[in-house]
Amino acid sequence: MGRYRGPSCKICRRNGTKLFLKGSRCETAKCAIDKRNYPPGHRAVGFAKKLSEYGRRLREKQKLRFFYGVSESSIRSYFEKASTQKGITGHLLLAIFERRLDNVVFRAGLATSRKEARQLVRHGHFNLNGKPVNIPSIITIPGNVLSIRTGSATFFEPIIKKIGEHNFPAWLTVDTGTKEFKLSHTPAREEIDTPVEEQLIVEFYSR
Repeated sequence: MGRYRGPSCKICRRNGTKLFLKGSRCETAKCAIDKRNYPPGHRAVGFAKKLSEYGRRLREKQKLRFFYGVSESSIRSYFEKASTQKGITGHLLLAIFERRLDNVVFRAGLATSRKEARQLVRHGHFNLNGKPVNIPSIITIPGNVLSIRTGSATFFEPIIKKIGEHNFPAWLTVDTGTKEFKLSHTPAREEIDTPVEEQLIVEFYSR
C-alpha cells in the first residue's frame, strides 16, 4: 500500500480525532475537526455507523499509521520488531515510532509537522552523532545526538531563537549552547501523546 496523498483533513474526520497532520493549523479554528466533526461524505451527517471489533482494530491501526505518516509495510515491520522484544508490545511499538528520526526532528520543534520534518531530513539539514543523515525512517537510540548542519544554520535561525519556548518531551534534552538534541532514554508510554489504543493494534496484527 502506497503513501496516502489525498486531503489530510479527511483522515482526521474519518477517524474522529485530531492527528495533527497540518501542524499548527490543527490548533486553530480552521481545523476540520472543530468545523465539521463528522466523517466525510454527504450521508455522514446524523448517521453513526457502528464498528465491528475488526473495524475498531483497523481504525486504531490506521490512526497510528497516519499519525506518523508511514506505509503499511513499515508499521507491520515495526510491529514484528516490537513483538520480539521484552516488554509490553504496544508500548514498545509506540516507542519505536517516537524514535524515528523524522519524529525526533518534529518533537525538537524544528518542524511544524512530521511531514515537514521528513522533507527537512531528506534535504540533508541535519547531522546524527556528527554525521550527515537524510533517511527519515532511521530509528534513533538513547545517547544519539541530533544537530543542525552548519550550512543550514541560517535557515533554522528564527526557530533556534525561540527554542526556549518549546515544550520538549521528557525523553529529549537540548543543549542551548550547542543547539544539540539528545535522546536521553527510550520514551515510556506516559511520555507519548499518540491518540491510539495500542492494545487494539496489537490484536489487529496478532489475529
